Amino acid sequence: MTESAKPLAGLKVIELGTLIAGPFASRIMAEFGAEVIKVESPDGGDPLRKWRKIYEGTSLWWYVQARNKKSVTLNLKHPDGREVLRRLVAQADIVVENFRPGVLEKLGLGWDALSALNPGLVMVRLSGFGQTGPMAAQPGFGAIGESMGGLRYITGFADRPPVKTGISIGDSIAALWGVIGALMALRHKEVNGGRGQVVDVALYEAVFAMMESLVPEFDVFGFVRERTGNIMPGITPSNTHTTRDGKHVAIGANGDAIFRRLMQAMGRNDLADDATLADNAGRDTRRDELYAAIDAWVAEHDEAAVLATLAAAEVPASRIYSVADMFADPQFLARSMLETVKLPDGRGCRVPGIVPKLSETPGGTEWIGPKLGEHSDAVLSELGYSATEITTLRAAGAI
Repeated sequence: MTESAKPLAGLKVIELGTLIAGPFASRIMAEFGAEVIKVESPDGGDPLRKWRKIYEGTSLWWYVQARNKKSVTLNLKHPDGREVLRRLVAQADIVVENFRPGVLEKLGLGWDALSALNPGLVMVRLSGFGQTGPMAAQPGFGAIGESMGGLRYITGFADRPPVKTGISIGDSIAALWGVIGALMALRHKEVNGGRGQVVDVALYEAVFAMMESLVPEFDVFGFVRERTGNIMPGITPSNTHTTRDGKHVAIGANGDAIFRRLMQAMGRNDLADDATLADNAGRDTRRDELYAAIDAWVAEHDEAAVLATLAAAEVPASRIYSVADMFADPQFLARSMLETVKLPDGRGCRVPGIVPKLSETPGGTEWIGPKLGEHSDAVLSELGYSATEITTLRAAGAI
C-alpha cells in the first residue's frame, strides 16, 4: 500500500503530545497516510520510549505508538526552537497536543498565536478537564478521567472497591474522540468553507460520553448504577462462567431467540419454553435463577466442549482471550491483526494490525517508531533551513 493511496495522504500533522492520548490520536492519522511530525524534547524525548517492556534500550510499545511518524527534536524553551515550530505549524493541517492547558500559551504557542499564522489550522487539544472550567489548569491522567467520568465507579464487584481496566482506556477513548473531532473540523472546512478551529477533548468527558443510559436513568428514576461484576445490569443473560477445566467463557444470550437456543443447547427446554422468559424484562427479574442454571451447565464441561456446543447452537460465546490465545487464533490471523515488523537489530516482532479495515484505501505500517530526532535534518531542510543553519541550531541547543 503506497502512501498516496491512503485516505489521509497529503495531510500534515504536528504532534506535540507525550505518552498516550495525544500520540495515539496522531498514530491513527499516521496509519492512514497523514505525514505526522512528532516534536520531542532533545532531552530524552517522549517518556513512552522507556515505558513497559524494554528491548535493546527502547520500549516495544514505542515502536507501535510512534509507527509511521517522523521524529524531530525541538527545545521549545529556546526561541529558535519555537521559531522552527512556528514554521512547521504554518504548513500544517492539524496540531495535536496534550499539554496541561496554559503551557503552550506561556510559550507564545497557544491557539491565538498559531491560528494567526495559519487560519485554516485545526488544533486537537487533549487534557484532563478541558480548556475551560474551574479544573482546567489541573493535571489529569487517564485514571482520573476514568474515575471522574463514571467508569471506575461501576467497574468491579459490589462487595469490593472499584477496579480499573487493564489498559489506559480513558486516554485511548479521548484519542478516538480527538481524531473524530479533527476529521469533522476538516470536513467543515472543505464543505462549508470554514476556518480552522479547536477540538477540545477532556479525558473525563470522553469517558462520560460512553456511559450509556447512566444520566437519564438517574434523572428520571434517581437510579444510581452500581458495580455488578461481570453481568450487564438489566440485560440478561450476559455473563462470564467457569468451565470444568478452570477456563472462563463469556456468553451473551440476551436476544430472545438466542436465549431460547441457549436453553435448548443446555437441555433446559423447560426454561426455553417458559413464556415468562420470552423477553429481556422477564429474564432480568429471574436473573439469579438463570445464571445459576448456566453456571451449573458450564461447570459440567470443559471449555472446548462448551464453545463447540454454543457455536453449533449459534449462541455468541468466547473464551476470555489471553495474548497467547490471540497469537494462535485463526480469526486474528485471517484479518491480519498480527503484523510482523523488523526491529532495528533485524529481529522480527509482531505488532497489532490496523483498525478499521477500509476496503479501498486501507491503512498500514510503513515503519516502526523512529529514533529520537531521526528526521530532524530532513524536516528542517524541507522548511528551508540550510545545513549550516541546522548545525548552528543544534549547537545552540534549539534542536
